[in-house]
Amino acid sequence: MTNSLPHAIISSDRKSGRSAVWLARWHGGPEVPGSNPGAPTIPSPPSPDHFCCGKLFLRDFRFLEVEPLSESERIAELYAKHINPGLARLMKFAGVDGVEVFAEGVWVYDEKGNRYLDFLAGFGALNFGHRHPRIVEAVKSQLDKIPLSSRVLFNALQAELASKLAAITPGKLQFCFFCHSGAEAVEACIKFARLATGRRKIVAMKNAYHGKTLGALSASGRDVYRQPFEPLLTWFVHVPFGDKEALSETVDEDTAAVIVEPIQGEGGVIVPPEDFLPFVRKVCDEVGALLIVDEVQTGLGRTGKNFAVEHWNVEPDLMALAKSLGGGVVPLGAAVGTQRVFEPLFDRPLLHSSTLGGNPLACAAGLAALKVLQEERLAEHAAEMGKLLMDGLNSLRERFPDLIADVRGKGLLVGVEFANEDFAALTAAGLLQRRVLTAYTLNNPRVIRLEPPLIVQPEHIDQALKAFAEALAQVRNLVAVLS
Repeated sequence: MTNSLPHAIISSDRKSGRSAVWLARWHGGPEVPGSNPGAPTIPSPPSPDHFCCGKLFLRDFRFLEVEPLSESERIAELYAKHINPGLARLMKFAGVDGVEVFAEGVWVYDEKGNRYLDFLAGFGALNFGHRHPRIVEAVKSQLDKIPLSSRVLFNALQAELASKLAAITPGKLQFCFFCHSGAEAVEACIKFARLATGRRKIVAMKNAYHGKTLGALSASGRDVYRQPFEPLLTWFVHVPFGDKEALSETVDEDTAAVIVEPIQGEGGVIVPPEDFLPFVRKVCDEVGALLIVDEVQTGLGRTGKNFAVEHWNVEPDLMALAKSLGGGVVPLGAAVGTQRVFEPLFDRPLLHSSTLGGNPLACAAGLAALKVLQEERLAEHAAEMGKLLMDGLNSLRERFPDLIADVRGKGLLVGVEFANEDFAALTAAGLLQRRVLTAYTLNNPRVIRLEPPLIVQPEHIDQALKAFAEALAQVRNLVAVLS
């Protein structure tokens, strides 16, 4: 009796990496007349590289070669299988179809050789651009010496970086704890504030973003990220950003610290009223509370000053740093504080520690980054380029008042707020089609942020504005068609 059930056998040529589909009819017993004489020849017995059919003999088959997966499809498949399928879907839905393979300055290149103008800079982690040669050279040199610390002997680069940060940061900030990320830096600031004051209450801002670890998330102010992990840490109270009355009513003798971003980045690039941060400092002083400023995104020249609080002449007790502190080459974070804050740690120096924080490789990157910041006058350059960018965006706002509701920011931290989330998403997709990298802010999807590397030049801004205008026109046409 003959079994004529069709089967599809997927095989992979191990040498070439090609994929193929074998549409075959398996027959048992003697050869069946009518076999396909033009079909490709398979070694008999079949190679295990193709398939094994046990006691069945292949008599009739056709060969269909399938196009191999592109590199972006292959990576997207790995994302779906081993990172997060939802993230893979989200990226594909946003139009992402490239795999980054090389970057330099303000440019990112994908596997096909396409070049993208980076106006996101790793959410502010690339103030110095991709692979700044001075920072890369410092890291390469340190890699040949000692990349990680023994944790027993003195670490010279950690001490040198702490000294440089004490010199460049505002006010009486003097001591450093090193870590790897902004969330870790915020966690350290919260712990140090509670330790130094003996109090527990932390006053934070609504719509704030300080990270997604438990303490940092407790200080953050958007429910979509908080609710799935509640109950969070207790003794955190949130007030509206910029609301002096609510702040003065909330900060009291039980308050250990007020934590605030000088400009709310993920909140939609919200610049506070001119008198708000000085008022926060005053209220803290009146009750003996500490002021923590989160400069993870706003620091290191981003807003046109070395640190954003300098726009308002405010001196904090604690400052959280990360992102570009590692020069865009090595992850590095820091909690920088006054002697009052760090004094309780003097007798217990291991009360809060990090095995790899402040390692020589990261500190070499940090030292080089601070040199580049100062010697290339990047804060001043950011102020100049930021004005050019804001002027161009405000011109676009006048041309597209039906789409753009507001343009705001300082230096090269700029937010464009749209009339609704759909307009923002479509414009971001249009920019990606034109190979300009941007993103919406996490706490306000109506806002597209523009924060290019601080080394950006006028011709790059012109290119980004041209792409922005084309994307806006595309959105307007689409809305007209759908209306």
